[in-house]
Amino acid sequence: MKMEAPWAEKRDRLREVLGNWPSLLVAYSGGVDSTLLVKIAHAVLGDNLVAVTVGSPLQPRRERDAAAALAAAMGVRYRQVPGHVLELPDFRANTRDRCYICKKQIFGGLQQLAAQIGLAAVAHGANLDDLADYRPGNRAAAEMGVAAPLITAGLNKVDIRALAKAEGLPNWHAPALACLASRIPYDVPIRPETLAMVDRAEEVLCRLAFENCRVRYHGEVARIELPRADLERFLQKNLREAVVADFRALGFVHVSLDLAGYLQGSLNRGSASPPRDGR
Repeated sequence: MKMEAPWAEKRDRLREVLGNWPSLLVAYSGGVDSTLLVKIAHAVLGDNLVAVTVGSPLQPRRERDAAAALAAAMGVRYRQVPGHVLELPDFRANTRDRCYICKKQIFGGLQQLAAQIGLAAVAHGANLDDLADYRPGNRAAAEMGVAAPLITAGLNKVDIRALAKAEGLPNWHAPALACLASRIPYDVPIRPETLAMVDRAEEVLCRLAFENCRVRYHGEVARIELPRADLERFLQKNLREAVVADFRALGFVHVSLDLAGYLQGSLNRGSASPPRDGR
């Protein structure tokens, strides 16, 4: 597929950046940013590129499965390794630095793996837009020397989606991904059973074709966030009653719909933390 000149130039710039390493391990979530990074890195490095997903209860099962399937379709060397962040008491406490704590452990493990299999460096899919956001995980990456080739190449989210579409990636228009901990308010302890509860609740909504959805956990209350365009459909009687029944079967006593619609980082409203930490 012939690529328009502006996007071809951006792709070539990314290829040039990636050519600075003889080999690379990419932290791969299956989101559009890391998928594009893996796709272009594979074109540059071939089998000297390994994509690695850190599997844990923090990532929805549907996203882990989709990431593995997409890696296979791209023909890249791929590994899924277990994550152990829930073993850290400081992370389970769910402070405002939870992403920093999480990424420090994840990137440390990936750097050890890269050394074991003879790869020169570890990279992740941060982009230019992330620099304007509160992202403690990116601070951890910078402190540990984890590369951010998309930033070095000067790519923002619009660039990435356009390039992913031009490269034929099926997730080029997919909603942003975020770990399940972002559904739990700060200072509410993170437990595996809570993460599983939220994951299954969101699967209920995904099966009903609500793609960009969040289920925020408030103890006995599930607060559903949907794009505003989906609110009216959700309120259809039969659909609404089915969702309530499924959520109660999962353990929620009350099920609410946020009339403001989906808002990235909505759990930060009313908090003293910088905006948009979490999705």
